[in-house]
Amino acid sequence: MGVPKRRTSSAKRDQRRAHKKLRVPNFSLCPQCHEPIVPHHVCPHCGVYKGKEVIKVEEEK
Repeated sequence: MGVPKRRTSSAKRDQRRAHKKLRVPNFSLCPQCHEPIVPHHVCPHCGVYKGKEVIKVEEEK
């Protein structure tokens, strides 16, 4: 069975883990209602995507 001859250095270990990080999600403003939304998604506040109303959103009472 294969066993490492040398201990893995901290630099090598950290290079391997470099892609395992959390990123802050990007936000853009909806051109219709100016609420922050995730890009390429329907606006949950007004239901508009690329200038067209995709879903009907009822107002809160």
